[in-house]
Amino acid sequence: MNSLIKELNSKLFTISQGGGDIARKRHQERGKLLPRQRIDRLLDPSTAFLELSPFAGYELYDEDVPAGGLITGIGRIQGWIVLPNHGEEAFESTRNCTRQQLAMCISRGGANLPRQADVFPDKEHFGRIFFNQANMSAQGIPQISAVLGSCTAGGAYVLKNQGTIFLAGPPLVKAATGEAITAEALGGADLHCRTSGVTDYMAQNDEHALLLAPIKVKEVTIVPPKEPLYDCSELGGIVGTNFKRPFDMRKVIARILDGSEFHEFKEMYGTTLVTGFGRLYGYPVGIVANNGILFSESALKGAHFIELCNSRKIPLVFLQNITEAGGIAKNGAKMVTAVSCARVPKFTWSEKDEEEFKKPIYEQYEREGSPYYSSARLWDDGIIRPQDTRKVLGLAVSASLNKRIERTDYGIFRM
Repeated sequence: MNSLIKELNSKLFTISQGGGDIARKRHQERGKLLPRQRIDRLLDPSTAFLELSPFAGYELYDEDVPAGGLITGIGRIQGWIVLPNHGEEAFESTRNCTRQQLAMCISRGGANLPRQADVFPDKEHFGRIFFNQANMSAQGIPQISAVLGSCTAGGAYVLKNQGTIFLAGPPLVKAATGEAITAEALGGADLHCRTSGVTDYMAQNDEHALLLAPIKVKEVTIVPPKEPLYDCSELGGIVGTNFKRPFDMRKVIARILDGSEFHEFKEMYGTTLVTGFGRLYGYPVGIVANNGILFSESALKGAHFIELCNSRKIPLVFLQNITEAGGIAKNGAKMVTAVSCARVPKFTWSEKDEEEFKKPIYEQYEREGSPYYSSARLWDDGIIRPQDTRKVLGLAVSASLNKRIERTDYGIFRM
């Protein structure tokens, strides 16, 4: 028995190395962590990791394929049991779709092209992953991706100067079009965070990306409340009475949320709308705050974020100081649809008189544009002092969670 255990341990050690010394050294010289080091950083300290199918692909191919090119297993992140996986290249033996029941993915690579005929055809093979991902998303199962290398043919977190996402890499682009382009320009972090909106966050390196991912898991939990670092009584001075004077909505957010902690979503994309996660008296909430005129990219970001919060059953808090939405009829409609159909609790805090109450005649505006006019007609639930914002929102969120959240059905989104 001891000899059998020794043989097993030897094989497992070889698999855990993930390749030869030269390949490992080349990987580390690029400033990257090894796959199993990434998983260690991702999991809660001093907790176990149960690896699944480490012998996948063992002696099935001419070359060594440690763990079938994909590390999968069960571990704890922020106390939650998740299924982290780290992908290199997909082989037929990977059978990744059997590992997707509760997936938290750190992905890279693509299919092994010389063997693609063995990878895609079967219903349980690689193509099934996309089917499973779409259906798991519909079931409300969170999936978080960190792009730590080249992700071809397909992310939430993308690594600056290392992570890239594109359908075809620079060599294929040059062969097809004759254009020479760098991987970073074709599908790098800055492009996808700032221009395309494909990714939600930019990480500076492996370590940073693996710190960001657990924060996303923690967002859905209820924790003990904390006071903001900034006094809520300062809100009146920040907002003021001059509606034409711009101010940064993040200053308002910092005086409302627990610990003034705000994890901004798509910070570099659609910058005139601020979206992100925080807590009110320990309860997770999603913040949607306009920070200027709402443009097309901002509306798309807002629709995406609202759907995300609705899927996770996270209440939404709207902070608004304008209603301008010129020139975005199509994408603005997406955001309107997302807000209208979302079944999670929604709260709005407005710093100015509602624009829709304005009338051509100034006297009528003075009367009907007043917040007292709308509140008297029960168009809202009341008028509050700025310094009471945090307390009122906290009570409202707490009360709203007693109601069962209904299933959400969306109409057709305008493309």
